[in-house]
Amino acid sequence: MKPVIICGGVGTKMWPLSRRKTPKHFLRLFDGKSLFQLNYETLLLKFPPKEIYVQTTIHQVKVARKQAPKIPAENFFIEPEMRNHGPAMGLMAAKLAAVDPNDPFIIVQADVIREPKESFLKMIDYFGTLVLKEGKLITGGIKPQYTVMGVDYLIAKNKLESVSGINIYKMDKWLGRDTKENIEKYFKNSHVFLHANHYCWTPKLLIESYRNFPNWYEPLKKIIKAIGTPKEKEVINREYVKMEKGPVEKLFAGELENGYVAELPFNWIDFGTWESLHNYFESQNRRKQKKDDIIEIEAENCYVQKPDRKCISLIGVKDLIIVDTKDSLLICHNKKSGLVGEVVKALENIGRKDLL
Repeated sequence: MKPVIICGGVGTKMWPLSRRKTPKHFLRLFDGKSLFQLNYETLLLKFPPKEIYVQTTIHQVKVARKQAPKIPAENFFIEPEMRNHGPAMGLMAAKLAAVDPNDPFIIVQADVIREPKESFLKMIDYFGTLVLKEGKLITGGIKPQYTVMGVDYLIAKNKLESVSGINIYKMDKWLGRDTKENIEKYFKNSHVFLHANHYCWTPKLLIESYRNFPNWYEPLKKIIKAIGTPKEKEVINREYVKMEKGPVEKLFAGELENGYVAELPFNWIDFGTWESLHNYFESQNRRKQKKDDIIEIEAENCYVQKPDRKCISLIGVKDLIIVDTKDSLLICHNKKSGLVGEVVKALENIGRKDLL
């Protein structure tokens, strides 16, 4: 099994701290560690550094190597530019296939926390065994308590089996976030899951599935041929930009119709906004943002992220997110922190690249 930590996004909803070169998964917000480091340390409980891989971009590889210095340089798969997960997964498959095309991989998103970590590691073992046995694509899901729009849903058939607390279901239908079909009708009569990634398959089977997408596969063939040759980097830089931008879900959605979905046997905590970070700290009774130089007078439920030694005073306010950096200040209602990405778009429109 080969775990691949995926960390190529930016996390615009956590601006102004999250930026292109230092996105949210590299921010040291958890007792001086980042989400990337927490996931790396979890994998170290099972895998030596030489068996852990990282998929990232040319802009983020420097900080990734700094935060995981024991991972060999050749284990970092570097995207020459951001073209979404469709091309990125193809490059990953090409690199892994050169090591062992039949050894399963599992995708590990860097911007989430999995608790307890022991359950996550057990799931990795089980996924690898099932992929080698069945040759089917597997992904993870969580059961929603209510309908949420703007997310992908997995509709499952009957339960295949339950092993070590992991429930595996045969897939029936993928409902993408843009699907107009009414999801609520499935809640009463079906096994419904919110998609939570953790794709597991083999490099060989993933590459074969790319054949159905010529705009990805034709450049990918040339990259595969060049892996391990003196022209590898040159060919990747030339061919990767020819791969059409797009999400890998259009490939995986079809493959999962014959695959499996696992109900994640651990808490999957996604950090997409400042509110989600605040809620996590509150749930853990870890008010780590609280320091002696944050003064609150009749203030309630506020999250403050600021530079060291800077004093911030809050009087008579509540439910605020306040993030202060050396060049920017964000103040918003915590229920509106999902709109922070709109600030980034506005900055792009006025040409303030220095703040991105």
